[in-house]
Amino acid sequence: MIKLNPFIFAAILMLTTPFSFAAEVVNINTADAAALSANLKGIGPKKAKAIVQYRKKHGKFKSADDLLNVSGIGPKTLKENKKWIALSSKKTLKK
Repeated sequence: MIKLNPFIFAAILMLTTPFSFAAEVVNINTADAAALSANLKGIGPKKAKAIVQYRKKHGKFKSADDLLNVSGIGPKTLKENKKWIALSSKKTLKK
């Protein structure tokens, strides 16, 4: 029987286990770029910055669908994130 060093076993386990995306609901009308990129799937720093810039130029988002007006955000990204998007601190959007 082969014995594995516990550290090697842990490393193998980490590398072979799918990465789980741990997100929290984020208010797209108040969140900064760091919060957007940390909590929305497929939104990196560049897209998060574009969301903040769009919001500054056009005002608050009235619906999650308004994100489609932001360069680089498409229907697939919106659909994957809708359950994590809020427009106010009291409400979250559902599918």
